[in-house]
Amino acid sequence: MTRSSVSTAWVDEFAERWGSAWNSHDPEQVLELLTDDIVYDDSAWPQTMHGKADVREFLEHTWRAFPDLTFELVTGPHVATDGPRAAYWWKAGATHRGPLDPPGIPATGRRIEFDGVDIHEYREGKVAKLRIIFNMTDIAAQLGLLPAPGSGTEKVMVGMQKLRSRFTRS
Repeated sequence: MTRSSVSTAWVDEFAERWGSAWNSHDPEQVLELLTDDIVYDDSAWPQTMHGKADVREFLEHTWRAFPDLTFELVTGPHVATDGPRAAYWWKAGATHRGPLDPPGIPATGRRIEFDGVDIHEYREGKVAKLRIIFNMTDIAAQLGLLPAPGSGTEKVMVGMQKLRSRFTRS
């Protein structure tokens, strides 16, 4: 592996270790795959994480809320040709059994299913920059925090927003 690229074979092997580490629910297994100065941006966390201490906090909160969270690779990794990066499409499932904090939502007991994308940038055999993207609105609806798409409640909320918009433009 050079600084400018990574081999497909290396990324395939890394993807296996990455998935196993996440599915283990052992923070040490995930953290050992990250550089000490990791920059980690996740749709589920309110700010970008910098360093392993931030990531450890995130992992603890995530697994407390979703103790049965599991991931499965859908496709990828897709290796960049212009630098040490790869992207993965995955799917996940979990049951909301603990507080979702932040923002402080108590357990709903609901099962969620969702998919997303990881974008990894590697340095010295580890992830140095990580961006994880998925649809938080879909998860909020599955948890019962937002109305289901197309539901009567959603239509009422949209109507209220249109009315509010009309009054704030005047």
